[in-house]
Amino acid sequence: MPTAVFMELPKTAFSTSGKDFGRDSHGMRLAAAVKWYEIGEISQGKAADLSVESRTKFISSPARFRVTPFQETPLDLEQDADSASEVPT
Repeated sequence: MPTAVFMELPKTAFSTSGKDFGRDSHGMRLAAAVKWYEIGEISQGKAADLSVESRTKFISSPARFRVTPFQETPLDLEQDADSASEVPT
């Protein structure tokens, strides 16, 4: 069963962005999903569910917010590369 969340925001909260998020609940859901995905709070699949998009469509969504769709850090990638290059003895 879905959980409803209600927020009161001042009319001027998004006045500089040109968006009326009060009328665009999908935009708010997508923004929350992208942010929680970015900080590692939820998986890509859960973020897609939250944003009410398919996972395939969600993958392109973080770029709209200047967020990478990949959760690996440069250090993670470096460690993976080091592990892959080690020869077992």
